[in-house]
Amino acid sequence: MPWFALYTESRHEKKVAEKLTKLGIEVYCPLVTQIKQWSDRKKKVEVPLIPSYVFVKLEESERNVVFEVSGVVRYLYWLGKAAIVKEEEITLLKNWLSGSSISSFEIKGIAIGDSYKIESGPFTGKEGIVTTIDKNYLSLVLPQLGFKIILNK
Repeated sequence: MPWFALYTESRHEKKVAEKLTKLGIEVYCPLVTQIKQWSDRKKKVEVPLIPSYVFVKLEESERNVVFEVSGVVRYLYWLGKAAIVKEEEITLLKNWLSGSSISSFEIKGIAIGDSYKIESGPFTGKEGIVTTIDKNYLSLVLPQLGFKIILNK
């Protein structure tokens, strides 16, 4: 069975994933923990890694079942067909989020637009394009995986 990318209404990713799971559909909604700052406090919250998207694993013939859930908008399409996400990419994402974390990094001689090869961690060997450099983080677009990662200091 292939994985498909499903577009959801804004901020409905977790609700959609929960409802699809209750229907017996295998769902993956990658979440990351962030510290949110309010005027009076800080709090750790889980937010989707890829806003407005969840991944579903089901047969091509069962694709319409997901529209029974409120919050589902449409499938992501590529060249006129529902985009299929490779099993290896989902596994890589799960492995990366399950415990591997980057504790620190140093930015030296890197400029926006440069190609940068990741030397350690779950994305070892993957090459990305630097899109943002700040004193506390670095953003890389990984074209072969189709997403951007942000490395925090």
